[in-house]
Amino acid sequence: MKRKYLLLLLSIASLSFAQNTSHDALNIVGAERKAASKIVNFQVNPNTLNYDITYHRLEFTVDPAVYAIAGKVTTTYTALSDMTSITFDLSSSLVVSSVTQNSVNLAFTQNANDELIISLQATQTQGTSASVVITYAGSPPSNGFGSFSTDVHSGAPILWTLSEPYGARDWWPCKQDLNDKVNSIDVYITAPSQYVAVSNGLEAEPQIVNGTLKTTHFHHGYPIPAYLIAIAVTNYSVYTQTSGIGQFPIINYIFPEDLSAIQSQLDQTPLLLDLYANLFEIYPFHNEKYGHAQFGWGGGMEHTTVSFMVGFDRQLIAHEMAHQWFGDKITCGSWKDIWLNEGFATYVASMVYEHFDSLSAFVSDKSSMVSSITAAPNGAVYLTDTDITDVNRIFDGRLTYNKGAMVLEMLRFKLGDALFFQGMKNYLADTNLAYSYAVTTDFQSHMEAVYGSSLTEFFNDWIYNQGYPSYTITAQNWGTGQARFVVNQTQSDASVSYFEMPVPVRIHGAGGLQQDIVLDNTSNGQVIIQSVPFPITSIEFDPEVHLISKNNNITLGNAAFELEQAIALYPNPVANELHIQMPSNVSLEKVTIYNSLGQKVMQSNGLSFSVSGLATGVHFVDIETSEGTFHKKIIKK
Repeated sequence: MKRKYLLLLLSIASLSFAQNTSHDALNIVGAERKAASKIVNFQVNPNTLNYDITYHRLEFTVDPAVYAIAGKVTTTYTALSDMTSITFDLSSSLVVSSVTQNSVNLAFTQNANDELIISLQATQTQGTSASVVITYAGSPPSNGFGSFSTDVHSGAPILWTLSEPYGARDWWPCKQDLNDKVNSIDVYITAPSQYVAVSNGLEAEPQIVNGTLKTTHFHHGYPIPAYLIAIAVTNYSVYTQTSGIGQFPIINYIFPEDLSAIQSQLDQTPLLLDLYANLFEIYPFHNEKYGHAQFGWGGGMEHTTVSFMVGFDRQLIAHEMAHQWFGDKITCGSWKDIWLNEGFATYVASMVYEHFDSLSAFVSDKSSMVSSITAAPNGAVYLTDTDITDVNRIFDGRLTYNKGAMVLEMLRFKLGDALFFQGMKNYLADTNLAYSYAVTTDFQSHMEAVYGSSLTEFFNDWIYNQGYPSYTITAQNWGTGQARFVVNQTQSDASVSYFEMPVPVRIHGAGGLQQDIVLDNTSNGQVIIQSVPFPITSIEFDPEVHLISKNNNITLGNAAFELEQAIALYPNPVANELHIQMPSNVSLEKVTIYNSLGQKVMQSNGLSFSVSGLATGVHFVDIETSEGTFHKKIIKK
């Protein structure tokens, strides 16, 4: 979802429909943060944990010219333990007039904690299913933009809902924690007949007109969390397209005054759907529809099968569409894991530059994200218990969106495209996660399975801990066909002792020669001898922006090295295996080791050999080569 960065709530109350959507990725992120008038408690409501919802029949009567709703919600659920009552989340601003079960009136109370507590006729035993019908009406609470809004566009009234993260209770009785997707829903919207109504899924039957009112029925047959259920009503014009892969309908509900101007932007939608299908899998809700509904809030929201949008910039379409895979099909299992929704959608939308524009456009977008991330020295992708009480932290553009996205870019670089995209496909196809919830460890497990090795170090450094590295790299031509690199690193935050990552550099040679190479960096001061196809004349650090880093310094030493310095022994001090490092155009003839008394204690003709039998202390090493004899000193541990 895209939310507006807000410094003062009062400043947004008069936001105009004429607001333009920027092409800049950071502004798109900014547009997605949802306004909140105060710190909100995002803890799971423990009183709703004893049942599982399987079905909602949602019947709403609304008029976009009137700020009010009347509803009848039929909920089918299964008891997870023996129950004598059932609790729903519902704003106390809405007044319940009746609750029935099997046509029998049930007793109920509403409290100041925005709960509806219903007393059942008898104890409902664990594992049994039942339904309750709740009838209510009233004016939903207004908090900032709120989860239920009315406004006017070009003289026409409009009504829309916007429930992420916990706003569904403001307009209907629900269970809105991230632990229970509803298997299917039917939505009936009754409104004045001159208006067009929108909701999730497909229209299940012809609209029914009764006097001045019209009822539109939508059916959505996929599991869905409460916050992704949405309605909108105004004088929409309907623009229908067809996807290329899957041949499902794309239905766009657009203000009539805007349709001709934005139709060319909407025509990007089938192309993007096909791109995502090729990268990951077919659109997850292809048995129904995809589409957009224009609304009056500054950004967009990825409601399942119909993204609510204020504008139709390609990158905004791309971001909200990506959520249909990452956020709607697989939903973050807690707000601590919100990067699984927002970081993923941000990265997938960034890849649109890569596939539709150019590598330079993709690099530019990644560079903007890195600049945002490194604007402060700390901050983790994964949220703390305190973080999830603050809606602005949950939807933080620097960390949740940009850092989350660039972590995926680094993971892609580390694993390579084949393994990375296979891991993404496996994650989406996991039957335990598909159309359900996932946490970060679920995603990590899938990436480790394709990688064939642990990624704990990577996830600890980049997801759970904070900051970023700054690299200092010195390079030196090292004989024919080799270069020597020394990699050092500092960290912006003390939570990470060392960021282990492959480090990309681009080397240049005379006559315009260039080649990209990767330094597999795992420790500070690491010496890496790399094969190179030509003498290096200059070096670039991470030219395609695969890494989160800042203030990097890379230097090329004098190409004419001193052979004495070029020949090195490591590790030193040494306990077991001793290695000799030398340029490739120098050949080894013999190595002789003497103790501190000048007595010969060992001889070898290999570049690596065991010294475990030597006594502890200082030893002297004569290295005879094709270029002469060189004298070194080692310390035996």
